[in-house]
Amino acid sequence: MFNFLKDKDRTPPALPAGTVRRRYVVSGRVQGVGFRYRARYAAGQLGLAGWVQNEDDGTVTLEVQGDPALFARMFDMIAAGGYIQITGIRSQEMEPDPWARGFSVRGY
Repeated sequence: MFNFLKDKDRTPPALPAGTVRRRYVVSGRVQGVGFRYRARYAAGQLGLAGWVQNEDDGTVTLEVQGDPALFARMFDMIAAGGYIQITGIRSQEMEPDPWARGFSVRGY
C-alpha cells in the first residue's frame, strides 16, 4: 500500500559551501526579556537555521547553522533589544545538518 515510500530519494540535500553549525550557550540577562523571539526573528532575516531554548541555569542555548559570517550579525540584532544584556558566549562546533530548515523556539 505504501510502496511509494520505498522509492523516495533519501539522499541528503547538498549544503552550500562554507555552511557551519554551532551551539552557543549565552549568559547574562537573557531570560524573560524576549531573547528567544529576537533570535528567531534575526535568524529568519539572515536565512539561518536552527533553534533556541531557555535552560534551567538561566542561560539560553542556540544551535545556529548557515554562513558563519552572519552569526555575529545575528547576535548584534539580538543584543539590540533594550533589556537583553549578554555577558558571556560559549561556542562549540557541530556537524552541519543537511536537513535543517527554519529556526524554532523550543520550550514555550
